[in-house]
Amino acid sequence: QVRLEESGGGSVQAGGSLRLVCKASGNTARYSCMGWFRQKSGTEREEVASLYPDTSTRYYDHSVEGRFTISEDNAKNMVYLQMNSLKPEDAAMYYCVTGQGLGGRCPARFWGQGTQVTVSS
Repeated sequence: QVRLEESGGGSVQAGGSLRLVCKASGNTARYSCMGWFRQKSGTEREEVASLYPDTSTRYYDHSVEGRFTISEDNAKNMVYLQMNSLKPEDAAMYYCVTGQGLGGRCPARFWGQGTQVTVSS
């Protein structure tokens, strides 16, 4: 079983920054990628960013590339999402995920509980 716990969400004005943190525990060795999805009100969840720690391969959705950075601390089983230049359209519930993929996007298998991000214009 894998547990994912997100933190770092909050309220910020447009142009501001937030850093999301995900702590992974359990049988994480079975899974090759970790990432972040988000869900806006009334919409489906969408992948924001993901990475493969063993190869340093990263994926970013076009809407966040250049503004968001995904990184990890393998020793601590942590993954981060640094979000800069936040826009109102970035407001969503953000979920940490882990899964098994071949590179690029991360097919989510386990999900965290989510952390809310709001952006005021």
